[in-house]
Amino acid sequence: MDLLKKANYIRDEVIRVAVRRGAGHIAPSLSCVDILVALYYNAMTYEPENPLWEERDRLIFSKAHGCYALYAILADKGIFPKKEWEDFYTERSILPGCVERKVEYGLEGGCGSLGHGLPIAVGLAFGARTRGKDYHTFCIVGDGELQEGTTWEALQFAVKHEVKNLTIIVDYNRLQAMDFVINILDKEKDGLIKKLRGFGLSPVVCPGHDVIKLTHSIHAAKSSLENKPKVIVAATVKGFGLKCMENVPKFHFRVPTKEELTMGKTYD
Repeated sequence: MDLLKKANYIRDEVIRVAVRRGAGHIAPSLSCVDILVALYYNAMTYEPENPLWEERDRLIFSKAHGCYALYAILADKGIFPKKEWEDFYTERSILPGCVERKVEYGLEGGCGSLGHGLPIAVGLAFGARTRGKDYHTFCIVGDGELQEGTTWEALQFAVKHEVKNLTIIVDYNRLQAMDFVINILDKEKDGLIKKLRGFGLSPVVCPGHDVIKLTHSIHAAKSSLENKPKVIVAATVKGFGLKCMENVPKFHFRVPTKEELTMGKTYD
């Protein structure tokens, strides 16, 4: 499969459906497209026709506001009816603006309250290990989201108890709801990397819009024998793909106008 073409198709789908429906949160959805494509079309052990398969890899999508790319992929793979995605953000669809748990639709955890998806993922991975299960758990978090919830408590537990069947992927776009992360809590440019190392982790930085390199990094993390969670820091751009939206804080929830959309895309 041509992963780049698939990633561009999913980007097109996110823009098409979200703009048509007037759904915000397009920018945080676009920054994680390549991460999700690498997972669902290559790296995860998953059977689309059987989303309840016990041995499937789990994904907890903790940055739940950016779920449109996840919905587009689950619809593309036939995990839930395409009509649910086409009717997204209307009363005709059950898909919410933030991920809610519906395992038969491939949605493993409800994470609308940010900062709590990682503890869920740690629990899933720890439970799998204690029951002798081989499946891997992935968790996608936002760098702004890491300021919230029980994130760091969960990381301490995961390192202490050697939860090695967990891979955390940070959508490192350096933006949160209305401003750059460094303007809110971070004191320095790469403060997140230092924090992760300080908690005993070994973060690997990867270009977050190079779906091939992401795939290689995810496979390496999944197969690693290190006795601790793996962390991939995927350097991304919020709003990636739309010239009007890239790296612009005001587009966290705002829908672009027709005039702004005429500025075009940054991918083929």
